[in-house]
Amino acid sequence: MAWLGSWESFVKVVEAGSMAAAARRLDCTRAQVSKQIGELEREFGVRLFERSTRRLSLTPSGEIFLQHAQRALEAIHSTEVALRNQGEAPRGVLRVSVSITFGRLYVAPLLPLIVEKYPELSCELVLTDALVDLVEDNIDLALRLTKAPPEDAVARKLVHMKRVICGTPAYFAAHGKPETPHDLIRHRCFVMLQSDGGQVWQLSDDKGDEVRVPVASKFNFNNIDCILDAVLGGHGLGMLPTYLCGPDLARGSLLSVLDEYEPLSSVGRYLYACYTPNRVRVPKVSAFLAELEAMFNPVPPWGK
Repeated sequence: MAWLGSWESFVKVVEAGSMAAAARRLDCTRAQVSKQIGELEREFGVRLFERSTRRLSLTPSGEIFLQHAQRALEAIHSTEVALRNQGEAPRGVLRVSVSITFGRLYVAPLLPLIVEKYPELSCELVLTDALVDLVEDNIDLALRLTKAPPEDAVARKLVHMKRVICGTPAYFAAHGKPETPHDLIRHRCFVMLQSDGGQVWQLSDDKGDEVRVPVASKFNFNNIDCILDAVLGGHGLGMLPTYLCGPDLARGSLLSVLDEYEPLSSVGRYLYACYTPNRVRVPKVSAFLAELEAMFNPVPPWGK
């Protein structure tokens, strides 16, 4: 497939915005990339790019070629992955993406057990609260807490991520316990910065009816660990996932309130394992999924 390198270079030029940037990604020279693009244009007899001193832009022919080139390259990659892994034991490098706090607490401790069980397998854990691109970031499997799993990926529901509203006994002794959702208005309640819900907490009663309560605090964070620390410090109330605050609830250092309501997160109730369709039967992905499901079922570790 002598043409493959030229097609890949063309797609990289479009993604990177210039031949120089594409060359850096491909670890080659700008002259090599320019030569490959020129060969493509001569082979098809059309111009793929409009060139100016400022930027490159696709011609109508280039737009058409881009769509077909991306699909063709993805199909080739899927075929290679499927053939390389067919019938094999888990091996190679498994790249997993997960949010920082959850990954540190529950996924990172799992990796030594997996590589010991499968000697030909190695793991890379990418901890980030940002949304990763499964293809561009070369991620085999991403764990995502989301209401809407990506349509272009396989999404397997793993576990219900329960949340509770909680505070310290000392805070409740000083400020009283909220008896109804609207009582939260007079309490200091921490929210996640940059969350879609803004300065509002949503709760659902046993009939499924939702209540929206405006809440406020003098200081807030974009990190769930910091919110837990602030709540433990007695500075206010938090709507926290039980995977994080469960040990403190069990010890009695935190108390939950309004337990007859379900706190709702803007990111949803469930954790999903997301991966591209070409990794459905890849042994390393299947093995990791099996370990995750064994950890979460019948009861997740924070519920024991």
